[in-house]
Amino acid sequence: MMSMKCKYALKALVQLAKYQGKGYLQTKTISKGENIPKKFLEQILLQLKYARITGSKQGNGGGYYLAKKPKDISVADVYRLFDGAIAPVPCISLNFYEKCDDCSSEKTCTIRHELIKIREGARVIMSKTTIQSFLDSKKK
Repeated sequence: MMSMKCKYALKALVQLAKYQGKGYLQTKTISKGENIPKKFLEQILLQLKYARITGSKQGNGGGYYLAKKPKDISVADVYRLFDGAIAPVPCISLNFYEKCDDCSSEKTCTIRHELIKIREGARVIMSKTTIQSFLDSKKK
């Protein structure tokens, strides 16, 4: 399940994308518009900044902006940043692999191959879904 932190990050990124090219968006504006606690949002935006997904300008008239184009920010990128692996079990994760303690052999595991299919389906959809996708779906 997606964490609230990840969900709020997506909401904030959509707001920033809507405002792209118009200057900087202040944290309080995003917070009020998306009903996200301001302190929590500040932590999220800082994490996005460290990941070079957003940028910021301090001072009067400052705020946050997207450091990338909305079409270049995937849900998979944001999910991995806040929630880690897309895989349902660690032994099939592409980026966060860990051997399962309860398996004697990955080759003979009775559930691994089907879970890989599930991971791949989710990964493909999450990789293809971008912040731009959210903007485009609002227009329909």
